[in-house]
Amino acid sequence: MDLMEYQAKELFAKHGVPVTLGKTVETAEDARAAAQEIGGVVVVKAQVKAGGRGKAGGVKLAKTPQEAEEHARAILGMQIKGLTVNRVLIVPAESIEEEYYFSFLLDRANRSYLCIASVEGGVEIEEVAKTNPDAVKKIPVDPGKGVDEATAAAIVDEAGFPAELRDQAIGLVVGLYKVFTEEDATLVEVNPLARLEGDRLEALDGKVSLDENAEFRHEDHAAFEDKAAADPLEAKAKAKGLNYVKLDGSVGIIGNGAGLVMSTLDVVAYAGENHGGQKPANFLDIGGGASAQVMADGLDVILNDPQVKSVFVNVFGGITSCDAVANGIVQALEILGDDANKPLVVRLDGNNVEEGRRILDAANHPLVIDVPTMDGAADKAAELASK
Repeated sequence: MDLMEYQAKELFAKHGVPVTLGKTVETAEDARAAAQEIGGVVVVKAQVKAGGRGKAGGVKLAKTPQEAEEHARAILGMQIKGLTVNRVLIVPAESIEEEYYFSFLLDRANRSYLCIASVEGGVEIEEVAKTNPDAVKKIPVDPGKGVDEATAAAIVDEAGFPAELRDQAIGLVVGLYKVFTEEDATLVEVNPLARLEGDRLEALDGKVSLDENAEFRHEDHAAFEDKAAADPLEAKAKAKGLNYVKLDGSVGIIGNGAGLVMSTLDVVAYAGENHGGQKPANFLDIGGGASAQVMADGLDVILNDPQVKSVFVNVFGGITSCDAVANGIVQALEILGDDANKPLVVRLDGNNVEEGRRILDAANHPLVIDVPTMDGAADKAAELASK
């Protein structure tokens, strides 16, 4: 789960990282009141899970509460990289003397942690990495040893932080590592990490990605979920306990096992090239031990996606027997009734496949098409979607 800036700053503050929390509001009138309360010049910042907010017009300086209200009214409701801005953060404007970059992340390729730091950072860190890669330090971190003050000091020295900021930087690095490990994050990023007037270090922005697999250890993380901004189909699938990801295509996909589903996406995309460029509409893995009810829940989600023109159910019966899947399909169509108005191409194979096909044949539903091979079923689903 990716956090918005104000949420990331809340976690930073929890672990002793210097930040200014400001006030998060959802109306222009509240933005004016927040600016009035803070006093002085403030910054109005769009809160969406995307970078490039400033370049998109989502970050504005306001010298008066009236300006803060005007900027908030312009920013609220705008689209930034396809995301709607539903709230803004009001923070006091700071006198920035230098900007740095710092992050901890999960280095999956090396099965380790990685620290990336630069004293030539700031919002253009990507350009710095291209034009002066030596200025961006990549420092491996041993997960077994972690980051204590001594390790943090070594990181600070290698990154080249100014001597007068060294002690502050060490404390900040230790705090950010606590955010990274104690909150089960896969990414903790500060950009910019700013040197303010009076030689103060502060995280002016923050980005945190939390590992959803660790949710059971962090009940408080549920408060970070932005239900209003969530895709309604993904929210519905999550409520039903389904492993679902919305995509942009027209062929709905249901399979059992992540590997089979990923292969199904590829096969459908390839077959779609012969039928007007049809693509998969989603990833949905009903799992190895899924019941008929799970199949019914999955179809309920996919058939309610207006982009879906056909559905490809691709199941290899192992723990999940083909007859249970077939019953799930029949039951789901009965439950959905007239809402089920899109063709289902079904490919069953493996455990109890003959009984599964018999159940589908006996139901004789006009929307269900039984195709015995994976390639043939993918081609048929793409063809139906194109029509």
